Amino acid sequence: MNTKLVFRWAILLVFGIGAIGLWGLARDQVGGVVDWPTHHGGPERKNLSAETGLLTSWPEEGPPLVWETDQCGTGFSGVSIADGRIFTAGNFGATEMVTALDLDGRLLWRQPSGPAWRQASPGSRSTPTYDDGKVFMVNPQGLLTAFDAATGGVQWQVDLVERFEARWGVWGLSENLIVENGRVFCMPGGFKGRVVALDAESGETLWANTEIDYTAAYCSPTMVTHRGTRQWISMTQRSIVSLAPETGELLWTVPFPPRTPQNALTPLYHQDHLFVASGHSTGGTLLRIADDSRSASVVWHRRELDNCHSGSILLDGKLFGAACRNGGRHFYCVDFFTGEPLQQDRTLGKVGLTSAEGMVYALGYRGTMSLLSVSEQGFEIVSQFDLPRQPPNTYLAHPVICDGRLYLRGDDRLWVFDIRAAE
Repeated sequence: MNTKLVFRWAILLVFGIGAIGLWGLARDQVGGVVDWPTHHGGPERKNLSAETGLLTSWPEEGPPLVWETDQCGTGFSGVSIADGRIFTAGNFGATEMVTALDLDGRLLWRQPSGPAWRQASPGSRSTPTYDDGKVFMVNPQGLLTAFDAATGGVQWQVDLVERFEARWGVWGLSENLIVENGRVFCMPGGFKGRVVALDAESGETLWANTEIDYTAAYCSPTMVTHRGTRQWISMTQRSIVSLAPETGELLWTVPFPPRTPQNALTPLYHQDHLFVASGHSTGGTLLRIADDSRSASVVWHRRELDNCHSGSILLDGKLFGAACRNGGRHFYCVDFFTGEPLQQDRTLGKVGLTSAEGMVYALGYRGTMSLLSVSEQGFEIVSQFDLPRQPPNTYLAHPVICDGRLYLRGDDRLWVFDIRAAE
């Protein structure tokens, strides 16, 4: 029997049995405003929170814990937050599930999103993306589903393998989707669609780009406006690509072959320039996009900036990130436009990053949470506390800061801390 067909029937069955009882509860939780709707916050994915009035240092034991839960399922998904709900994903046995919680950690709904990824680094990958009352999720094995954000009801589902002959590498599809102007953008990496745009209301194909040479990597794209031209930008297994979001036209492409197939870092755009990186000694590169948006050229390349998936932060012209292998794992701060090193630290190790009020929040892959202040010379570690110790690479989801709270995900658990400064 077709496994994916079984899951489609399972989704409908779960919805039919459970959604009616959850409808009133979910409806009462609607808050009205979008807070942190997708991976890294917004379509440009610069990982910069607009929060203010936050603590500038923490007690030795960490900021106050508001609540914690073990209802996330196993995996590496982060959280998105919108309309008074928290969305994440994880494996429950043989099934990957999308979970919605209220802001106090109570379960609102949970729905299947496809078979669980149980191969290399088992667990969920993507973070659900919220847009206009819907939650969009791509499964590691190619099922893309639109859920009603209030009830969990399935609005539509597309099998990217059947429609576009989706192809992926060792770690499955890991993209965090962008939804903009009624379009869901996705990189199946298939011969019938390397990158595609689907109608957010129906799931119908709006365009499918087949001129890109390479298959999908693990990169989550960014959406930027460069000199008046809107561009969807991401990395394939061996290149950087920019497409026109309205038509899917290839605007420009630059080769970017990694030493190992791990093109995962979300590109970072700033003032006509784009930073990209890959781990395992591939390094980091700054590109300048041409004024006419039809080409891009290398400004500098530094092999020691081999950021794998920690994320990049740009503050006051300083680029922050975590190197993977070359010269040992280290947290770095360099000048964005020149690549010149400003400061390094070898105690933080591999971290996931976010930022608020000009400070850097870094979650270590073993569970140490650090708060860094930014200085003219680089940075200073201000405060640290430890989450429960787990095996390496458990804490790969990036921190999220929303409404005075710090959200930290580790495997099946989610911790929520109050980081508001006293009034």
